[in-house]
Amino acid sequence: MTQKTWTLLLLGNEEEGIRQYTFSSRLVRGVLGGAVLLSLSVLALSALLLFNGLAHLRAAHLERENALLSRQLQEFRIRVSGLEERLGEMGEEDRRIRILAGLPETDEEIQEVGVGGPGLPDPGAHPLWSVDSAKSKSAFAVQYDLGILERRARLLEHSMEEASDSLQAHRDLLESTPSILPVAGVLSSRFSQARSHPIHHQILPHEGVDISAPHGTPILAAAKGTVTRAGWVAGLGYTVEIDHGYGYTTRYGHASKVMVKRGQRVDRGEFIAQVGSTGISTSPHLHYEIRIGGRAVNPMNYVIGSVLP
Repeated sequence: MTQKTWTLLLLGNEEEGIRQYTFSSRLVRGVLGGAVLLSLSVLALSALLLFNGLAHLRAAHLERENALLSRQLQEFRIRVSGLEERLGEMGEEDRRIRILAGLPETDEEIQEVGVGGPGLPDPGAHPLWSVDSAKSKSAFAVQYDLGILERRARLLEHSMEEASDSLQAHRDLLESTPSILPVAGVLSSRFSQARSHPIHHQILPHEGVDISAPHGTPILAAAKGTVTRAGWVAGLGYTVEIDHGYGYTTRYGHASKVMVKRGQRVDRGEFIAQVGSTGISTSPHLHYEIRIGGRAVNPMNYVIGSVLP
């Protein structure tokens, strides 16, 4: 069987003429195969170089991300530390406010706002664990501390709201407690369960105090409240009565003129009447009473410093 051959003709100029080269099929296949193998090798090498280049770029990118993550974790730790310090200051402020509000201090164990039981997070469950366990532990620690701070902040918020409500109630109570003598004058008759009445000449209770003052002297409200009576009362003449809430009521008798009307809101120190001698009275003075739950009490026990205005 005759072996196939390949003939290559090269046409030159007239001097050189035609050149002829004959190759066997085996040689041609070998050359072509070598060329293909060489091409594949070049492609494979190029792909390998490209892959390695991308891997290096990826590694450099991951290294930058890792450095950035480390810096961010450090910044978070600093901020968490700052928040812990600030919440500590707020906790001390909360303690002082609760004392002013008449509330017990928050128990130290409660301030720890601890948690426990199944279902708690674990560093190994964090997605970062398989990549960098150290970073995962750091991230978990920051997350855990933030959780504590959030719970402590909620506790302080609730505590301060409670203290604020209590302070408001205390303030309202103080503003509603009769604590001044309503008129500038001389204390002429004290509170007594039995005294000789200057007109009836009988032993009768005197459920208030008498303060002598010139006719027309301003009479002031002893605390804030609502006027429940402003007019004539048998025996007391022109009288003002004020309901202060919390069971407190005050009465101002023998006035020459009433300056308020029923249903009117007044504040402590507000001008409500003028001293007179109306009703059963021998001279200008104010008859002043304080009642708690309807029971008469000694007004002098509620005057701060017992100073006449």
